Amino acid sequence: MNPAALGANTQTLVLIAFLIFVGASLLLCVMVGPEGDEVADFYTANRTLTPLQNALALSGDYISAATLLGTTGIVAMSGYDGFTLAVSTVLALGVLLLIARPLRNAGRYTLGDVLAMRAGGAAPRIAAAVVTLAVSLPFLVVQLSGAGSATAQVLGLTGPGAQQVCTALIGVLMICYTVLGGMRGTSLVQIVKVVLTFAAVVAVALSVLSHFHWSIDALLSAASAGSGQGAAYLHPGLQLGTTASGRLNFIGLQLTVVLGAACMPHMIMRVNASPTGSAARRSTRYAIGMVGAFCLLVAVIGLGAAALVGDRMIGAVNPNGQGALLLLAGVLQGGTGTTAGSALFTAVACSVFVTVLAVVAGITLAAAAALAHDLHAHAVRKGRLSQAGEVRAVRWSVLAVGTLGIVLAIAAQGYNVQFMSSLAVSIAASAVLPALLYSLFWSRYNRTGLLWTVYGGLLCAVGLQAFSPTVSGSAFALFPHADFAWFPLQTPGLVSVPAAFALGWAGSVRGRRKAAAEPDFAAVQERVLLGAGAE
Repeated sequence: MNPAALGANTQTLVLIAFLIFVGASLLLCVMVGPEGDEVADFYTANRTLTPLQNALALSGDYISAATLLGTTGIVAMSGYDGFTLAVSTVLALGVLLLIARPLRNAGRYTLGDVLAMRAGGAAPRIAAAVVTLAVSLPFLVVQLSGAGSATAQVLGLTGPGAQQVCTALIGVLMICYTVLGGMRGTSLVQIVKVVLTFAAVVAVALSVLSHFHWSIDALLSAASAGSGQGAAYLHPGLQLGTTASGRLNFIGLQLTVVLGAACMPHMIMRVNASPTGSAARRSTRYAIGMVGAFCLLVAVIGLGAAALVGDRMIGAVNPNGQGALLLLAGVLQGGTGTTAGSALFTAVACSVFVTVLAVVAGITLAAAAALAHDLHAHAVRKGRLSQAGEVRAVRWSVLAVGTLGIVLAIAAQGYNVQFMSSLAVSIAASAVLPALLYSLFWSRYNRTGLLWTVYGGLLCAVGLQAFSPTVSGSAFALFPHADFAWFPLQTPGLVSVPAAFALGWAGSVRGRRKAAAEPDFAAVQERVLLGAGAE
């Protein structure tokens, strides 16, 4: 986006809106945050959120900048392929719906609590913490890096230094929200984020439809023409090609999104914040409806961007199309030179800002909880840490994770790190989902199988991604001028997910069950199905 095209009045309005939101949300986090040093209050808000409130917060955790900006851009640039990605995004919550009740019944706070249910000792906790960080840090870097660039552009600031300052400020705000608010405060921010973002995308979608006199046919025709692809815009293959490799890439991407997007650690922590297993399932069902409606609106907005902005301008701003939403908002309602256009652009800019801020706060809380709860309180202190001590530990962990995320995001400025989003989802699909399914439902699963699943799936996903075209050997790679790629697919899920399931089975067959260290599966099933013993 060209900052000069916005005008000083619009930039001032956006800045004022940012400051109002930041001040109000920080005040709310202080007011509703945990009053004492109670672990359950900090991690799960004492499970006092209603199913509807938790559904709103769950939708807020799930709707990231990758959904708001990335999916809009893919629809605008690739048409049909973007529609299928939006559908896959909704289907992923269907996977979470299937396991929401047993997951809540089995867990307490973190992924480590679920895995420790099937094996004793520190190893399952350490494995859970490692994979939580492996998923959270790449996702955090992408969100912060993109947010810093977008915020600087919207405010009319140019140069890498301005982007780095904006990245650092957003990171500091993220740390403050998480430290002050805990789960209760971040939940409130998520709920506010969902309301504001829905209002903004509804306004943009209605403006697009109104521009084309409420004719979907006219919108599709204009989008096809504006995309520069003609009839191919409404057929598969624009994003990844129609060759055999392109089709495999397409299938692998959809599989990875469906199996991994809803199994991110912060999503698991959100499910564990439900008061009961049935409430967790109800919250997830409500969230599916909300996210489905959101993705439908995003598809309309992507079509509008293709029709009214055009692929050349979108691609000139960002080859991935992530500027499509803001570019579209800048031309609707007469543009930012009019009062209505300026108000609409401000609402969209604020929705992007709050989306990133809310999601990174949830990710940071999940990563910090893994460090404090799984590593420090259980693996190191063997469960002998007081509640006040654990709350202090998780707050320091928030500071550590947040600082590391800021440093990495600033270092990543100027690099194409968008592949890290798919890497994070691939790790979740390859290491988290198989371990969860085996832990919840397979009687022969044991410590060896668990460790082989988690570490094997993690190494397979990371290793294959490192030698894929997203890291080297292509114009859109992290290192475009190097070429050490031998794995042909852009996402490793098509290989790493089956490999992780196979490793879990092989490890369980080889491992020896120790009754003293591993709970009887009948007791595990009673807890999973009925919630007996779950806190």
